[in-house]
Amino acid sequence: MTDPSPVTDPSPVTDPSPVTDPSPVTDPSPVTDRSLVTEREMPRHPAGDDVHGDSAAVQAAVQAERPSARHRWVPPVAVALAGLLLFLVYLRLSWTVAANSDGAGNVLQAWDMLHGNLLLHGWSLSDASFYTTELPQYMLIVSVLGRHADVIHVGSAMSYTLIVILGALLAKGRATGREALARVLITAGIMLVPETGSGVYVLESSPGHIGTAVPLLATWLVLDRAGRRWWVPPVVGAMLAWVLVADAVTLYAGIAPLAVACGVRAYRHVVMERRPVRSSWFELSLAAVAVAAIPVASLALAVIHGHHGFAVAPVQSTLASGTQLVQHASSTFEGVLLLFGADFLGLHLGFTALGAMLHVAGLGLAAWATWLGIRLFFRDRDSGDLVVAVLAAAVLINMVAYMLSPLDIDAQSSREMTAVLPFAGVLAGRLLATRLIAARMLPVLSVVLAGYLLTLVSGVTQPALPAENQPVADWLVAHHLRYGLGGYWQSASITLGSATRAQVRQVQFNGHALVRYQRESQASWYDPRQHDATFLVLGPAQHPVTDFIGTVADMRAIFGPPAHVYHLGRITVLTYDKNLLPSLSHQARRGP
Repeated sequence: MTDPSPVTDPSPVTDPSPVTDPSPVTDPSPVTDRSLVTEREMPRHPAGDDVHGDSAAVQAAVQAERPSARHRWVPPVAVALAGLLLFLVYLRLSWTVAANSDGAGNVLQAWDMLHGNLLLHGWSLSDASFYTTELPQYMLIVSVLGRHADVIHVGSAMSYTLIVILGALLAKGRATGREALARVLITAGIMLVPETGSGVYVLESSPGHIGTAVPLLATWLVLDRAGRRWWVPPVVGAMLAWVLVADAVTLYAGIAPLAVACGVRAYRHVVMERRPVRSSWFELSLAAVAVAAIPVASLALAVIHGHHGFAVAPVQSTLASGTQLVQHASSTFEGVLLLFGADFLGLHLGFTALGAMLHVAGLGLAAWATWLGIRLFFRDRDSGDLVVAVLAAAVLINMVAYMLSPLDIDAQSSREMTAVLPFAGVLAGRLLATRLIAARMLPVLSVVLAGYLLTLVSGVTQPALPAENQPVADWLVAHHLRYGLGGYWQSASITLGSATRAQVRQVQFNGHALVRYQRESQASWYDPRQHDATFLVLGPAQHPVTDFIGTVADMRAIFGPPAHVYHLGRITVLTYDKNLLPSLSHQARRGP
């Protein structure tokens, strides 16, 4: 048997083609940064890269470096246990924020789909339908829990748990050992603790754009792990179209970044480096399928609506004015602080403020990594990591699009750009792990992570809150009031809080009459032949457009004098001895 030890004799080897690596070499340039390697590498022989042994010796070294069969179950079991623990923690965090009508409306839609109305016939939805993302998830949960506010909390905890796990897996890439662990911990640590109160509301209160990050992270995992195979572009394109049907934010968080990153990379190869066009077939194919996902998703929505399915509201396309940009820049900055748990602005100095200040460390790592990713994106020499290019472009495009949109109102409006959090966190893991290890900064980061865990303990010990308007729902049930009308923020939350025993349907006051509010509503709810609405719920206007349905005097003018008027704190309930639905105006309103 031949000796597998390295050959030290400098005399020429008789074999004119010594075998040093059974895999074909596609790039003769040396790899200087392990964090930028995207192709799978064969394990190296322990004696070095210049071994001229026989193939049996090389294969023996490869087998020696592979984990034994009895240890292969350890990583998936560890991920499963971590996922279960995170889910329980995030479920408890979600309970610290009251479920509202946004999530309640999605629960009612999932119930309808579960009972045969798969296309949501008669439903008018907002500009984000969540039809292919979180509604199927809600159907599964509703089948177990029924129409209950806990569906919202369980769904939110599931989504955020998946985001942390998928983000950590994407950050790991093909790294192994200490570097892999550092990547995972950096990424998971940045996302680990949503800020108590507003942060939990933005990230865990109900179906929202944070849930859209789950299938997008899965898409980038396919792109990262599958390599340059022929089937990757069509699969990626199909996944993007699937997500776009659910949420238009996919345009800024997925489609545009992929098209831009691949377009720039192909331009660099073909035009600047004068390579053949066929050398960039992968990038050109990905850019093409990303763009094609837009008409495919539009066609899918048109087909659903053409078969009497749901209709979605148009996306707001108005850009911010010059005078609004200053305010938007300020609210965008505070929104980013909130997403990363670092919004200490306006807080009293204490444990909560100190915890938020500690999260500035995670935000700093994310900002540093995003800057590095953008530099790699525009530098002359291609980094080779397409995922880094896509994520850097996604963070930049999503933030700019949000700042230019009319949706940038306050810090809580940052839910429109929540994908920035996991994407920047993944960039930090992929680009900073080796740098931080070399700088011996891991002990410092361990102390920061310990501080994060303390803030997490503080968050989960906060009191659980009932669903919004729960006392009103209980009062209506106790007084046998079964069907009525109200503002958007009272309607679905009361309906779900009462387990549909007291159903309130959203209406809007147009100045002289009440009309159907055509977002998150079903046409049959307003049919006087099917329902008998005998009360009105008037509440404080949380939003001047979606919630104000007039005063008691306005209701007297429209419906006549009520039989009884009840004041329940800030809520007023008017009861009638007649059906109010025939008096609704037929001029429906779609809302803001």
